Amino acid sequence: MTPRQSNRRLVPAYLATGGRARPSRNTLDRLSLLHSSGMPITSEVRPEERRILELLQPGALSLAEVAAHLSLPVSVVKVLVADLVDAGRLFARVPIPEAEQFDRQILERVLDGLRSLKS
Repeated sequence: MTPRQSNRRLVPAYLATGGRARPSRNTLDRLSLLHSSGMPITSEVRPEERRILELLQPGALSLAEVAAHLSLPVSVVKVLVADLVDAGRLFARVPIPEAEQFDRQILERVLDGLRSLKS
């Protein structure tokens, strides 16, 4: 019998965050766009953070994409990214909210008002 291959991580994901479950900032969303600040990667950067910074070298990715590339839960990546943002190594931009739907009646009344000005 051959041993079964497991996709389970050998080290639990929460150890990557030092056991912390909450990020230092509450502004991060899974759709937040992340990009590197361009600071050099030094030896003081932990391995998990190094992997994030290396992923973002070519360009920006969303927090969810980074989590998928690293095979880590989004909640863990939020904590790591918050640390990198606090250290000035990453920039995070909140997702742009969807445009609100305008009330059609208001737009029609504005259009009618503009037409009456023209007459």
